[in-house]
Formats: sequence, C-alpha cells, structure tokens
Amino acid sequence: MHRKGVLDLLTRYLEHHPDELVGVDHIRQFVRVHQNCFDRACLEGHITGSAWIVSADHRQVLLTHHAKLDRWLQLGGHSDGQVDPFQVALREAREESGMERFREPSGASVPMPLDVDVHRIPARGSEPAHLHLDLRYLLIAEAGQELVVTEESNDLQWVAVSEIETFTDEESVLRMARKAPVVLGAGVVSSLG
Repeated sequence: MHRKGVLDLLTRYLEHHPDELVGVDHIRQFVRVHQNCFDRACLEGHITGSAWIVSADHRQVLLTHHAKLDRWLQLGGHSDGQVDPFQVALREAREESGMERFREPSGASVPMPLDVDVHRIPARGSEPAHLHLDLRYLLIAEAGQELVVTEESNDLQWVAVSEIETFTDEESVLRMARKAPVVLGAGVVSSLG
C-alpha cells in the first residue's frame, strides 16, 4: 500500500461514512499532491495513525495524557515512512502503551479505520505548525497486560466509556467514543498477537 492504497482505503471508508466527505476529501487531496505524505519531512503535514484502544470487556478506553499537547487523547503518531496506516496505529499502540496483544474487530485483511481526522499541530521549537491527517483504528486490548508510561505521555489511564467527557471535550475523541460501540456490536474479531 502506498498512496494508491491509502486513496483506495479512503474511498472505501467514505462508502460507509458519506457524511464525512469534507474531511475525507481533504486527506485524499493532500495525499494526491504530496508524494512524501508519509514522512515528517513533508512540512505542511503528514499521514498519521492512531489507535482507539478498548479493554477486553469493551467498558473502558485507554487514553494518554499527551506530553507535548497537554491533553487526554488516543494513542498514535507519525508514519515515519510506513505506508500502511493500520500498521502505524498498531506500532504506536504497542510503543505508547507497553502492551503487545491486541485484537482487531473487523477481521478484514485491510482493516477499515474507525475514524479519520485532520487537525493542526502547533509550532514547537524548529518544527512549524502543520497538519496531522490521522487514520484511526479500533483495537481491543487483551486482558492482563501491564501499562508502561513512555516519554510521550505524562500518564496512561483506562477510562470508563461513560466518563470520557470528564477527561476531554475534544470532539474528535468523543466521536470515536460514539463510533466504537457500533463497530464492536457488528464485527468479527481477529487476533493480532
């Protein structure tokens, strides 16, 4: 999967979420114009991958208090040249949580994002303000794994789905909280080891 793979994935996503045409089109246009859209060297912005991680019983979601952004968010990060946003989300979930074992609810060979989002990252140091064009995937954490807080986070916390709004008012986070139960109620779950 390179740019064509992401463009095809976004077309499939749009078939399921036609009400998100504006955001999806923004990402598609960006990908068409920027050959290096998977690299941080693309200073205008880049494709990122995130993981909306739910507990094995689906009652809690894992949030990180992001060290740089000082907000409670889902786990995720830069593609760093990886052209499969699902693999980016899975890598980031493992690196930022310390957990290794996740399941993916669709069982599809090319998982469908739970959500897509375009958001501006403020300038920091020598890095200019830029866009993150984020493809977000639903992952189910297998029970019994310890969390490990890394330098990217001030904290990690399992939060009851019913209490997410006490941690954040970020619409894109709340949107994933609304979408996940729909997917979880309909999916075939496959193990990712």
